[in-house]
Amino acid sequence: MSDLNKNSFFQKYLKKASSYLGNKEKSTQLLKKEALLAPKKKGVLGEAWEKVNLFIDLFKAYVNGSYRDISTKSILTVIGALIYFVSPIDAIPDFIIGLGFLDDATILAYTFKQLNKDIEKYKLWKEKNNAQIIIDEIETSTEEIDLKDK
Repeated sequence: MSDLNKNSFFQKYLKKASSYLGNKEKSTQLLKKEALLAPKKKGVLGEAWEKVNLFIDLFKAYVNGSYRDISTKSILTVIGALIYFVSPIDAIPDFIIGLGFLDDATILAYTFKQLNKDIEKYKLWKEKNNAQIIIDEIETSTEEIDLKDK
């Protein structure tokens, strides 16, 4: 992670990222921008598309307080990468057809690689929680069926 965090260009996004920690309203606005922009970039992002979605999910879980098992430095890096992703003017402006999203995909891939352990830990947590939600829904459905039978 240190290489990306030492990158002078990415530093400005990391500085912006710190203003999102503890600011639910500002974080929610960023997540809304992500939700609108991500589908538009899906085709050009290739493998980075899954990374975007994972970062968005991780940030959502962090903002709503359901997942906090990540260091401040790591979550700031994720937020910085997401800010970079939504910024139309970055190393290669998004309006440059064919190249504009290349830098976004590169930053996302590099962030993903640098935070691999944190991301894998989050993925396991997410899978476990999703499995628990399904179990809870099945149990609720079963209870409703039992109540109807009585």
